[in-house]
Amino acid sequence: MTVNSPSLMNVSIFRNALWNAFKKLNPVMLLRNPVIFITELGAILTSIEMVLAPPSQFLFIMQITIWLWFTVFFANFAEAMAESRNQAQAESLRASRVELYARLVDPSGQEVRVKSSSLKKGDIVIVSADEMIPGDGEIIDGIASIDESSVTGESNPVIRAADSDHTGVLGGTKVLSDQIKILISSAAGHSFLDRMIQLIEGAKRKRTHNELALTILLSGLTFIFLVVVCSFKIYGLYFKANISLTMLVSLLICIIPTTIGGLLSAIGIAGINRLMKKHVLAMSGQAVEAAGDIDVVLIDKTGTITVGNRQANELIPSPGISLEELASAAYLASFHDRTGEGKSVIAWIEKNVPNAAKAEVKDAEFIAFSASTRLSGININQKQIRKGAIDTIEGFSEVRMSYETSEAAQEISRSGGTPLLVAEKHRILGIIHLKDIIKKGLAEQFQRLRTMGLRTIMITGDNPITAAAIAKEAGVDEFRAQASPEDKLAFLFEQQDAGYLVAMTGDGVNDAPALAFADVGLAMNAGTQAAKEAGNMIDLESDPTKLFEIIEIGKQMLMTRGALTAFSITNDLAKYFAIIPALLIPLFPSLSVLNMMNLGSPESAVLSAVIFNALIIIALIPLAFRGIKFTPQSASQILHRNLLIYGAGGITLPFIGIKAIDLLIHNLGLL
Repeated sequence: MTVNSPSLMNVSIFRNALWNAFKKLNPVMLLRNPVIFITELGAILTSIEMVLAPPSQFLFIMQITIWLWFTVFFANFAEAMAESRNQAQAESLRASRVELYARLVDPSGQEVRVKSSSLKKGDIVIVSADEMIPGDGEIIDGIASIDESSVTGESNPVIRAADSDHTGVLGGTKVLSDQIKILISSAAGHSFLDRMIQLIEGAKRKRTHNELALTILLSGLTFIFLVVVCSFKIYGLYFKANISLTMLVSLLICIIPTTIGGLLSAIGIAGINRLMKKHVLAMSGQAVEAAGDIDVVLIDKTGTITVGNRQANELIPSPGISLEELASAAYLASFHDRTGEGKSVIAWIEKNVPNAAKAEVKDAEFIAFSASTRLSGININQKQIRKGAIDTIEGFSEVRMSYETSEAAQEISRSGGTPLLVAEKHRILGIIHLKDIIKKGLAEQFQRLRTMGLRTIMITGDNPITAAAIAKEAGVDEFRAQASPEDKLAFLFEQQDAGYLVAMTGDGVNDAPALAFADVGLAMNAGTQAAKEAGNMIDLESDPTKLFEIIEIGKQMLMTRGALTAFSITNDLAKYFAIIPALLIPLFPSLSVLNMMNLGSPESAVLSAVIFNALIIIALIPLAFRGIKFTPQSASQILHRNLLIYGAGGITLPFIGIKAIDLLIHNLGLL
């Protein structure tokens, strides 16, 4: 079920796109795109004039008519191609679905074997090792290693457990170990895979606010130019000159923004497609676009900035205690500690003090860690070894830390770390330094966001000292410490009231309120059902740092739309110098100075401009799909870049292209 983007040159996709482009010639379907609708009306009018034209004008009008129809067709083809690519992805996902059977727990507590398609929201199923999960849901009992590669493409198994922030599971994934009990969260037809297919088929999505605004602008320009072209006919009648309908239609089609009008929808569809390739499920096109306009990013600490649980970073022996003795005691005390911190102690010792990891644990009594005792340990060979919070371990050992050990503990606390004390009865052995491990590359990511003018704010429930230390090391702009779920939501509202668009990531029930109200709420697929229902995006790989990529994709989509809009408008400006002289010079020979391109004849000038207008849409289709290469810059820098490259290119290219086509027309004797 991994989403792969089909090639542009896939024969089946190309064939389907051609057929759909023909179907889109229906004027009723084109009403939602006024620019292309006007172009088709112009093609219809010239088609009628071609039938009625005298033989001397037939060849010219026929060629204009053909290229006008090609313009409409190519504009439809861009959208149809994007839709066909997405349709191919959806069909691939449908083909991957197989009928699964589930072990349903009925009201009496008995297991009943049923088809997964019959499961309803609220049903409880049991899944054991080597069995497929029959539907989306949450683990309510047990812990398991799960293979999600069929969805995310990630080959490493993931751990999902009840009573944690990682309870969510997907239908079609495979349990590798242990047994879990799952509460089904979606009925047949409403699963994650169904939503994924619907999103991929989202070519008929609702238009975003910016897209609607741009459509209104293009429609307004089209209306203005329509009035201008009509005025040419009136002036022609006044000067007793007959300007043909074909000439007027050609002028109109060449100066209205047909380029961006034909590519606008394809740009939006391609943006969603790029998100899917990053394994992100967006609930709406608006969410994708909002990502490009984000001003503030709220980032949780645990699991986002840091790798998750604090990890052992060093061991500090008390005076008179060797590192090996402390490591051996810490290893034994952590042997039955199933927390992330306990496992990290084992891993650190095995890597750094391997001899201490060879301690015998036969005939031992283990004391598991619990939140109430705040310690873990072992009773072995008449030794009582404990590891845990300082006050708890001092109480257990009945002795106080030495001055040197106390200073080391305070220094760890000041740096934002957590000191754990290791002791035997009546003897303090030393300290384990637990540290939040910052994810690699985050500082560079934050700098990229800063370059784009975004503010990054870490929001955490940790104390201010720890929060300050992590914020400084990670390189975020600001932080908020000791934040409750209510505090997170209040702070989000505060930023939005100040006029900012806010993005947030989360995976727990306590994150759901803020995710629901954030402009971009990225929920982790491995998280709780509440978080996934609250957010408007779901990260299939459950990597909170994916938000950075989402923002870049959103900005890339906006940059692409802005660049092609700049190109389209300046491109139309350049075409004035081809067509307007062709219309006016026969009436006013003194205006021949306007013929800057030195085109062969009025007819070849108009035909060259119409041909160029059609071909440029074809040339820009790959760019609309691929998107403008993203570089982290401020909005003003992006604007200057678009004007310099695409604005200047839009003015320059038509002069070269139209002149080349004009020469070709005369050399081939097409007129």
